[in-house]
Amino acid sequence: MEAPALSSPRAEITEAERRQGLLFVSIAAAAVGFTLTMQMSMNSNYVVGEIGVSGFQAGLLEAVRESCGIMALGVFAILAGLAEPTIASIVLILVCGGLGSYAFTPTYGWVMGMSVVWSLGLHVWMPLPNSMTLALAEKGRAGARLGQITAANAMGAGVGLLLALALTLAGVKIRPLYILAGLGAAVGAAACFGVPRSIKAPGEKLVFRRRYFTYYLLNFLEGWRKQIALCFAGFLLVNVHHTSLVVMLILWSAIQAIGWFTSRRVGKLIDKVGERRILTVYYVLVTLFFIGYAFVQVKLLLYAIFVIDGATFVFNTGLVTYVNKIAPKEEHTPTLSMGVAFNHIASVTMPFLGGIVWTVLGYRWAFLIGLPAAAASILVVQRLPGKAMRGP
Repeated sequence: MEAPALSSPRAEITEAERRQGLLFVSIAAAAVGFTLTMQMSMNSNYVVGEIGVSGFQAGLLEAVRESCGIMALGVFAILAGLAEPTIASIVLILVCGGLGSYAFTPTYGWVMGMSVVWSLGLHVWMPLPNSMTLALAEKGRAGARLGQITAANAMGAGVGLLLALALTLAGVKIRPLYILAGLGAAVGAAACFGVPRSIKAPGEKLVFRRRYFTYYLLNFLEGWRKQIALCFAGFLLVNVHHTSLVVMLILWSAIQAIGWFTSRRVGKLIDKVGERRILTVYYVLVTLFFIGYAFVQVKLLLYAIFVIDGATFVFNTGLVTYVNKIAPKEEHTPTLSMGVAFNHIASVTMPFLGGIVWTVLGYRWAFLIGLPAAAASILVVQRLPGKAMRGP
């Protein structure tokens, strides 16, 4: 059943507000990039070295953490009608507190509890920078503006990784680095106060429309394959191949450097050639990466796969620009949020199943079970228009 149309469009903004808004969204995105990439780069070393988790426990932790992506819909329903920058500031404080507490969590149970706190904040945040950017972007420049925000995110992530690497080489242990990561989210929360308050979260709780089915399905498949990379690729390098924190930070720095260099170019390319071509290349590469993780034994080659895999996440911008073309502005946030929900239905299931498969059948099968999702994505994305199309 389709939800009724939203009754009131977003207010028009001035050119000065547009420039100011894009600047502060970029700052917030950079700050969250600083925080989140530090978490992702240190996570495998933290849970293995500090907490001592098994493959099953790693999958269960990720499944619980990703369940917050579904809970985020309920949060949006409660906060409906507030200015999106206000919502962003609130939820980034949760990220700050939850992730910063990793410096003190003594057990697996405490880590899981604090993960829920910061992950809930992060998942409410996730559609907001894209939605705010789409609201601020000039007509016909959505891809370029999203690329600008992605580049800012990559730049912030790069700064965080280089700082973490320098401190690690100087002898700082991993736990205090999480305090630094949490402070990055606090900076992002402050930056959101500079974004125009005329950008409101829509009043409808949900927008579920049949004509958006392809977008929902692609998000579901993306959630399935994404969690293999996020949950098990780094865990493979640390748990099986004994990769140190210093090396992991270097690998993640390389990912962010490539992301910073390519983000705007990929965004402009999407505007030019359309989403179908970009996403087709993306999902073909993902299929090859899964095979590589499963069978490659040479460390340096695995490191190369890990870096290129992480860098291709920028192609995901195609899913956001697709929403800009099929949905009116007043439906951007609820549609993106629904996409996040579909993404996380798979994101909750896959780590739990992958952890069991890792334990019972071995690590190779934790990656091979991603092949059907990657192949299905290649087929589904052919339903998108072959050329760039204008938004509604």
